[in-house]
Amino acid sequence: MNFRPLGDRVLIKRVEEESKTKGGIIIPDTAKEKPQEGEVVAVGPGARDDQGKVNALEVKPGDRILFGKWSGTEVRLEGEDLIIMKESDILGIVGSGQSMQKAA
Repeated sequence: MNFRPLGDRVLIKRVEEESKTKGGIIIPDTAKEKPQEGEVVAVGPGARDDQGKVNALEVKPGDRILFGKWSGTEVRLEGEDLIIMKESDILGIVGSGQSMQKAA
């Protein structure tokens, strides 16, 4: 994809939820809410502080994240529906226990 966010912005692709419940009930598209989980596609270089130093972002492409229901700006690039938002709008990174322990 030929798109690179600027500053502390992040490009996110929503992760679609299952259309079936654990009990086997199929949920129609009209009853579904937009998922609040996504995968980071691209990140900007980072925000500049008062001294002009660039602070790198904590998220990287490939991270699965959670974000607020009304966060970001929805865009359509190369036929895909994506979201551009600031890193500060991201609530957290979703990961397996092992990868989260390594990060801490």
